[in-house]
Amino acid sequence: MTRIWIEPVVAGAQIGSSFYDTALLMVIRNYYNTSINSQVTPFNSSNDDMLQKAISNFYIIYNVIMGLTPLLSAYALAKIGEKTSRKVTICVPLLGYLISRMFLLFVIVWDWPVEVMFGSAALNGLTGWFTTYWAGVMAWASLCSSERRRSLQLIIIEMVYGLAGFVGSLVSGHLFELLHITSHQGTILMLCSISCYAFCVIYCIFVLRTPEEHYNSESSRLLKEPRNTTVQGDETENSVLEAPSKLILSTLFVSAVLFNVAFTGTDDVVNVFVLKKPLSWGPVDVGYGNAAAYMTYITSFLGVFIFSRFTGDLGLIAIGIISFGSGLILMAFVRFTYMYYIARAVMIFSLIPTPTIRSMISKRIQGSSYGKTFVVLQLAIEIVAVSSSAGFNKLYQATLDWYSGFCFMVFGALAFTSIIPIGIAACYEWSRRGQQYNAVVSDPQ
Repeated sequence: MTRIWIEPVVAGAQIGSSFYDTALLMVIRNYYNTSINSQVTPFNSSNDDMLQKAISNFYIIYNVIMGLTPLLSAYALAKIGEKTSRKVTICVPLLGYLISRMFLLFVIVWDWPVEVMFGSAALNGLTGWFTTYWAGVMAWASLCSSERRRSLQLIIIEMVYGLAGFVGSLVSGHLFELLHITSHQGTILMLCSISCYAFCVIYCIFVLRTPEEHYNSESSRLLKEPRNTTVQGDETENSVLEAPSKLILSTLFVSAVLFNVAFTGTDDVVNVFVLKKPLSWGPVDVGYGNAAAYMTYITSFLGVFIFSRFTGDLGLIAIGIISFGSGLILMAFVRFTYMYYIARAVMIFSLIPTPTIRSMISKRIQGSSYGKTFVVLQLAIEIVAVSSSAGFNKLYQATLDWYSGFCFMVFGALAFTSIIPIGIAACYEWSRRGQQYNAVVSDPQ
């Protein structure tokens, strides 16, 4: 039973990712800080603005490369995975992570130019990146859960992801500052990150078993029930869902894309925002700030666990969107560190929408289509997010001197907009149920 658990892979990969994210941000900051100070002295506010724009421009290129290159491989990997083994969509991206993350270690140890990281992003993207990896994880978790428990199961995976990110971020700043007396600051942090990815690859190849292998070898009735329920389902329910599926699936896709564009844009901007005045965070503060962001995975899990007793999936999604949008509006006015944490506290349910949307989608498609459908959803999210990322970063640069929090207002408005498709889906569901009720009343037999 335990050999089909995907949680150890999710936890290990996310700890490695949180180490890498902190290391990359601080290495990039130190690199451009040294470059700018060697050209313009003494250090002043104009240098600070130049540093902000240099870091922002780096992430524009880095994120575009990382986001677009999976277009060449993600869907193909998903099809190969469904024809051969579902491990493909998890193992291949993890192997790509392992190799590409080594590039940053080379930048630190051998003083390679930071532009090398663009090649790292390309390699990571060509092996599927997060687009393929997370779609594979969600398909795996969906196959191992019943329809009734699927929303909770997917948010549990998200909670494991967030808890691992919280722990990793909490210690990442301290690990980065080891060897601070040398020019190789961040070496230990990156060695730890690479070790985490190596563990995940080994575990995935030699320990993890696919749900299908588990069914065949142990004839597990407990696991067969959710699988059969998903693939075959109740004929009456499928006939009811067949008609509205296209409209509901479309609204769910649109809502997921809009919400995640706001979410991704926030991550891009906030990482640069906290480095400038008045916050001026160092590596330890950056780690703590990332840890606070990851806490929302835990609180979102608690939110689903509690609110699912009183409301359905659509209600859960609305709660998460309102929480995230409200927190972004507060983030626009952050001027002190404690205000940042207040804004994060308001976002406590912001991770509910996406896994719940995936859960709703999985209930309306066959189990054999999980991998391809989730990859298509993730690709749609990444394409729109990447295409808008450069614009959001340029908007941040343009409003840097005027009002640096303006971008968060834009993201908040975009997040609230994503609730409109959910409202359409809710109205359609209520209308359909009303028609069903009237049909039962008029024909009691």
